[in-house]
Parts: sequence; C-alpha cells; structure tokens
Amino acid sequence: MTREVDLTRVICALKDLAEGECRGFSLGAGDWPLAGLIVRVRSEVRAYINRCPHAGHPLNLIPNRFLTPDGALLLCHSHGALFDKQTGECIAGPCAGQALQSLPLQIEGGFVLLDAGYALP
Repeated sequence: MTREVDLTRVICALKDLAEGECRGFSLGAGDWPLAGLIVRVRSEVRAYINRCPHAGHPLNLIPNRFLTPDGALLLCHSHGALFDKQTGECIAGPCAGQALQSLPLQIEGGFVLLDAGYALP
C-alpha cells in the first residue's frame, strides 16, 4: 500500500536536485513562512534555515544564489561568511565557529520533505 505524501511539507522532487545544486524554498502560511535552502552533497540532501547567524540576513541576495563561484561552499552574500554544505558550520567570516540552523528532512516517494516533527509557521 502506497503512503500519501504530505504536500504541505514537500520541498522538491529528489530527481530535480542535482549533485552540488542548492536552491531556496518557502514552506508554511502567514506573513512569516519558513525560508530555507536545500543542497545536495553527493548522495545526501541537507536543508538549513536561510538566515546567517552573523546578522540574521538571508544568505542569498539573488534567488537561488547560495554557493561560492566554484560551488564548494555556501556563501552569505551580505558579509562573506562561508559555510560547509554538509554541516552548515561557518568556516570563515564574521560568524566563524557558529552554524546555520539545520532542518530535519525525510525522503518519501521520490520527494524531499520537511520532517513531520518540525512545526511549520
């Protein structure tokens, strides 16, 4: 028996997120939906809240522009902080030693979803 996918928690289809690709997403209702980013690192998928721990700004200034030019790291375009894609840890910049807030994920039916245990706004 096939289990239904909770469409309110779907971030993207897994097949649509290529290796090394990073994109933004928004889930939830109201004036303050959850703004996040999702990145694929080899066979793993990671998601973080799109907010730099340094000043609270979104990492991207242009939609879906989250990576350094070589694609190796996540980049805060406001102040230049660099983050490890797999851990979210800030490895250089004004918030070195801090980290992006990770979001729990599930893969179901070929889709990447925010974990059902995470409360949406």
